[in-house]
Amino acid sequence: MSVAIPVSKGYNTGMGSPQKRTEQDSQIVEKGIFIIITGMSGAGKTTALKILEDLDYFFVDNLPPELTDKIAQLSAVSGLKKVAVVLDDSKESFFQDIKNSLPEICRFGYTPHILFLDAPNDMLVRRYSENYHKHPLAKQGRILDGIRIERERMKEIRGLADRVIDTGDLTTANLKNELTRFYFDMDKKLSPISITVMTFGYKFGIPLDADVVMDARILPNPFYNEKLRDMDGRRKEIQDFVFAGEEEEQFLKIIFEMADFLIPRYIVRGKSHVTVAIGCTGGRHRSVASAERLADYLKNRNYEIFLEHRDINK
Repeated sequence: MSVAIPVSKGYNTGMGSPQKRTEQDSQIVEKGIFIIITGMSGAGKTTALKILEDLDYFFVDNLPPELTDKIAQLSAVSGLKKVAVVLDDSKESFFQDIKNSLPEICRFGYTPHILFLDAPNDMLVRRYSENYHKHPLAKQGRILDGIRIERERMKEIRGLADRVIDTGDLTTANLKNELTRFYFDMDKKLSPISITVMTFGYKFGIPLDADVVMDARILPNPFYNEKLRDMDGRRKEIQDFVFAGEEEEQFLKIIFEMADFLIPRYIVRGKSHVTVAIGCTGGRHRSVASAERLADYLKNRNYEIFLEHRDINK
């Protein structure tokens, strides 16, 4: 939703730092979400912004990073609770500008959330080639050179991101589903963090957006049991087979303890979303069984959980 933002009396509307908010001003936004969309060129930032527009986010595209706090200030004056901006790596101070803006965003009543969109290099090259666009950092027109330069420059902000989405295999509809389930009414969520528990097959590649990767290939493989081969890890029969022994139960205990150790520390760090990826050879049996158990465990601890089985039907 794009709207005009009125400027409230008593606020500095110049290009300098915003003035300190008064007690009355601090009530303008009681609880809001401010999404910073960034990432690799060609990974779908503008598409993501349009999806968030459909979710009733006020949006600004191609915003200079040094003006982020100004948008937060003016959005707060207007009482907007859901704001999304696209920031591009236009200069060397990009990372520091974003980092400096985060306390200001908080000061105006918003929870900042950095969404980083990524895709494999070959996919980015293909997208640029199909659209006949020149990469903004390409030397002598070589797209891959520009992508490599940008990936190096974006390394720090990717590490700061609350959520990384690999759009390489996502259609626009898939991306819309992903953003909708996570960002719809995000400003009303009670959990301090949301967690995606994702499964994958190692033969199809490790997810780019994983914060934590766990390997379930040490567990018994139902693939070699003819009665179980065509089932998947959501079935009780598979889970009973995979976790039949003491060592397998110990595996579950270890991943539960790891989650209990890591998640509170992610919260302290300020992350609002974490992706835990569990892999096995094909992403159908052992990883799925493990993820189902982990998701249930985390739900019982009142975390908001998204469960995604990436390769279950491959």
